[in-house]
Amino acid sequence: MKSLILSSMLLAASVAATEPPVPDDFTDISTLSADIQVHMAYLGTNNFVGSRVDGYQANKCYLQRDAAQALVKVQQAAAAQGLTLWVYDCYRPQRAVNHFMRWASDLSDTSTKAQYYPNLPKDKLVGEYIAEKSGHSRGSTVDLTLAQKDAAGNWQPLDMGSKFDMFDPVSNVGAEGITKQQQANRQRLESLMLGAGFKVYNMEWWHFTHQPPAYTDRYFDFIVK
Repeated sequence: MKSLILSSMLLAASVAATEPPVPDDFTDISTLSADIQVHMAYLGTNNFVGSRVDGYQANKCYLQRDAAQALVKVQQAAAAQGLTLWVYDCYRPQRAVNHFMRWASDLSDTSTKAQYYPNLPKDKLVGEYIAEKSGHSRGSTVDLTLAQKDAAGNWQPLDMGSKFDMFDPVSNVGAEGITKQQQANRQRLESLMLGAGFKVYNMEWWHFTHQPPAYTDRYFDFIVK
């Protein structure tokens, strides 16, 4: 029994030793700002995959240092307006992207279609919405929204006209068919992010990349833990 336990311990230590470390220039955003609301969507099951995504083991937002420091500036500007940032995803391990691709290739699994891609066939998601390589894995991209306090004093995301990860034209920047207030909320978010050097991805109102990205052709795979 002792030898079995020892072997298990050695195996666990060996696996841990082979896992990529957090790069020196990546930062957990909570160490810079405790006010940013972090709600990592792929840590749980309430996401377009319908399950916890590979590589997420903690509710932590890691970003490359330049992007992290810029995001703190956005938070400060939002706070001045009585708002806060509500983060859905930050650095994304390459293994998570691989998980997305496996999900996308399984055309028989459409359990989340009504919630996340009601107007598109699943085989049309790869390309503009899901890709083999993601800017998130370079550490300069973040998915987020704005939130304000409700009557009970709890932070609640603003109404942006579509939910996070809604793969649909309604999520495009400048989409038609949303209300003036929803469009104003999107524009407020984009203005705050632009002011700190972020650029929006036109297909997704929530998706921003800090400019210039620190890494352009390197994709990291350390676990979020």
